[in-house]
Amino acid sequence: MSSSKKMFETLVSRTKIYLVIILILLVILCINNMNFIIPSIIVYVIIIAYTYFANNKRKNEISEKLQDLTLTVDSAAKSTLINSPLPLIILETDGNIIWRSSKFVTEFANIDINNYINDLIIETRKEIEENKEEQKSKTIKKEIKIGTKTYKILGEFVKSKNNLKKKKSEYMLIIYFMDQTENIKLQNECNNSKPCVGIISVDNYDETMQRIVTEKRPEVIAQIEKNIYEWIGETNGITIKQERDTYICLFEKRYLERLKENKFSILDTIKELGNKEKIQLTLSIAISDEGTTNREKYKNAVETMDVILGRGGDQAAIRQNGRYQFFGGRVEEVEKRTKVKARVVAHALEKLMREAENIVIMGHANPDIDAVGSALGVYRIARELNKRANIVTDKEAPAIKTFIEELSKEDEYANVVISKEEGQVVTTENTLIVLVDTHKKNYVEEPELLNKTSRIVVIDHHRRSTDYVDNAILTFQEVYASSAAELVTELIQYVEGGIELKMLEAEGLYAGIMVDTKNFTFKTGVRTFEAAAYLRKYGVDIIKIKKWFQSDLEGYNKIADIVKNAEIIKNTIAISVYKEQDKEVNLMCAKAADELLTIGNITASFVLGLAGEKVMISGRSIGDINVQLILEKLGGGGHINLAGAQIEGLSIEEVRTQLIDKINEYFNEENK
Repeated sequence: MSSSKKMFETLVSRTKIYLVIILILLVILCINNMNFIIPSIIVYVIIIAYTYFANNKRKNEISEKLQDLTLTVDSAAKSTLINSPLPLIILETDGNIIWRSSKFVTEFANIDINNYINDLIIETRKEIEENKEEQKSKTIKKEIKIGTKTYKILGEFVKSKNNLKKKKSEYMLIIYFMDQTENIKLQNECNNSKPCVGIISVDNYDETMQRIVTEKRPEVIAQIEKNIYEWIGETNGITIKQERDTYICLFEKRYLERLKENKFSILDTIKELGNKEKIQLTLSIAISDEGTTNREKYKNAVETMDVILGRGGDQAAIRQNGRYQFFGGRVEEVEKRTKVKARVVAHALEKLMREAENIVIMGHANPDIDAVGSALGVYRIARELNKRANIVTDKEAPAIKTFIEELSKEDEYANVVISKEEGQVVTTENTLIVLVDTHKKNYVEEPELLNKTSRIVVIDHHRRSTDYVDNAILTFQEVYASSAAELVTELIQYVEGGIELKMLEAEGLYAGIMVDTKNFTFKTGVRTFEAAAYLRKYGVDIIKIKKWFQSDLEGYNKIADIVKNAEIIKNTIAISVYKEQDKEVNLMCAKAADELLTIGNITASFVLGLAGEKVMISGRSIGDINVQLILEKLGGGGHINLAGAQIEGLSIEEVRTQLIDKINEYFNEENK
């Protein structure tokens, strides 16, 4: 009716214009000849009468046509509603069904759908009630599973006209059910058929093969290949041998979950093969389904392999949606006896230092003697190359306070150790930053410095975590090494022209090795003792070094209390909490964790302490339990027998509960 009214108004407006024009013409005619006045009036009255009659007739004709059209449309709409090919239901918000289509009746003939509908009504009513503003309708769009099928629900809550008059906030619900089962099956099939790219590498292939009797090598190699091909064959995938120790595989994503469920059984299969030959034989497996092309997936798999090797190998990692999932990694890293890489890295580092404007050396937050000692070794390399170098660290850190006091007595180091603020001043885009004893972006002494230059070198011995510095132009990360000080000592020996260490520098490096190995007890290899022997040539005073780390009586009593209050779980794991607010909490927790391992039958220890807003965890193990895997679940990291974590936003009791949960998870995975 509104459209007919508009059409009529348009018609009337045009007629008025015509009548005005006619009137003007008649007036002009009468002015020229007065005899036409009476006839003009009569004619004009007749024209007006005819116009009125014609307009009324036209209006009625237009209304009738529009009414017929509206009835036709309404009839078509009703017919479409009744004969809808989709299941359709109209009901009130109290659950009373007003009408349902024949398709709805047949679709859900054998299913009790009332519960699904009631849940939908309750959910949508809550949303309406939470909205304070009155709304005439609300669109519904969601997906639910009914029986064996999945439906996409499209509908609307519409305010009832009757209830509008009564000023009640009641609604009618109109719902269409669209069967999405086949579409979802097709989507899943499409997703499952996407390829995953994997890289399989035999760890330390050359050194491992050298330990096998010559005539048995072909047999062992054949067994390795046979197991790898059979394992990938279970996924109906393909495997191509790229190099002597590397294989590329391709399989459909549908088999990825099966590999996860089996915890990458090939890892254990290859270990058992190594046990038969009395050698340590392990694999590293990197898999990626991230990327739009196979080339991109392969590139991501290569990056994932770098992460695995940085964690010591003997594990599998899956990269999905920018995140890593790790399996395995329970075996101690194998020491590499060749020092070729150390020599190559030393020459590359020397070249980078010569090209840089200045050198900034930085360890991790809450620095220990390994971080500062290795930083001092890098400082000596820079000074021998006549480059200005500074060490950014916290001079008041409890673990290094005594050593920093020793440094301050030497004039040469007066302005070498600087604060974070001073580090901001001396760092430019032409500065070379050398990170020692850490590779984690958020764990360095001053993370902001990493954004000021693209020239970054990493020297570390920890297992690689997922938040590593990914833009480093040179990385020397060897997880078999006892300490960063051991790695720096090796680099010093290969710098062209030779490096002559100062006594305090040699003592700092030696102290770093000694502390991280717990007096050469843990994680020591041939190269560890070679590095220590090289430093001893400078006349290192071991008694002097031990005095740097002696505890006073008060500190020793605190450690004794922590040990005394330890709780034993799983028969061999000690957990204790240091509840005092202490600026030396890191040191106390670490020493207490070490002390707990001296107790018989204790194979692993965890000590928790509160440092400001963070809860610190120090984890130690004699090797039977991988504390790194446990603390990695809490965002930490480290090594199999030495690891740590820092957790924010939780109380110390909440963290303790989480730690116990992660320990249980670890043993559940171990027993599968």
